[in-house]
Amino acid sequence: MTTNDDNRFLRQRRALLAGIAGALVLPAIASAFDVPAEPRLITRDYARARSHFRTNLLKKGPAPDRYESLDAPSNADRIFYRSGYGGELELVAWVSQYKRDRKPKPAVLFLHGGNAMGLGHWNLMAPYVDAGFVVMMPALRGENGQMGNFSGFYDEVDDVLSAADRLAHLPGVDQNRLFIAGHSIGGTLTMLASMSSHKFRAAAPISGNPDAFRFFNRYPQDIRFDDRNAHEFEVRTALCYAQSFKCPVRVVHGTDESHFNDRAGLLASRARAAGVRIETATVTGNHTSALPAEIAQSIHFFQGVSA
Repeated sequence: MTTNDDNRFLRQRRALLAGIAGALVLPAIASAFDVPAEPRLITRDYARARSHFRTNLLKKGPAPDRYESLDAPSNADRIFYRSGYGGELELVAWVSQYKRDRKPKPAVLFLHGGNAMGLGHWNLMAPYVDAGFVVMMPALRGENGQMGNFSGFYDEVDDVLSAADRLAHLPGVDQNRLFIAGHSIGGTLTMLASMSSHKFRAAAPISGNPDAFRFFNRYPQDIRFDDRNAHEFEVRTALCYAQSFKCPVRVVHGTDESHFNDRAGLLASRARAAGVRIETATVTGNHTSALPAEIAQSIHFFQGVSA
């Protein structure tokens, strides 16, 4: 049961986050016709920043969402991949069933929405399979009863990169045509992962929030790290490292998600300033209803990049 003290704490935390966000991110949107002011980390490489930083988790435990069993769907195989320092975490992923051909197949690493993986997420993957992609969907640390501590957009990036390595080395997969996409929380992780590695040919974040300050202001109960340290938010915020994208990117969200409009535009303008190939688009619908059309757009984008 939530007490009055708990509610007071959450309100104070939201106010603090809003203040930090205003100081570090919002001044960059002074005018639609002005070049945005550069945040202090914009020229820093995100991969290098990750190599020098470890998040300080004050609360350790599983991801917050309820979950289903990780038994593989009927049209997928359950495999394992290792992540974490020294590979101490053995985690589950689902991979679409495919026939190995003489010519290697392109592959998509798709990052599910929310903080648990389920059959509903997997059922959306059929268009990728029909388009000739091998699809892998990983469950991340702390999700679905797995090993590891939920950190909220940070250590999970290591899991994404480890899953990408596993996918790239599956028999019959073309390592040169490895793509990444994700929805919602998975969309945010798609941004951060594609800033962290040259593994991916292209990235398609769908309804991902590039602003962790704004995200955690809305969901302060998900903060497990030391929120007195502003850098903990920065290393979870794609806007702070927008010039670090290491592949072409297509950022998309639904027309009923207008709260993403300013952030998507700002992310793109900062990335383009460094020569990043980045597109933005909206699809008719909300956070859920737009997803099938957004997936279709990601397929078209990936096919165009690899042509």
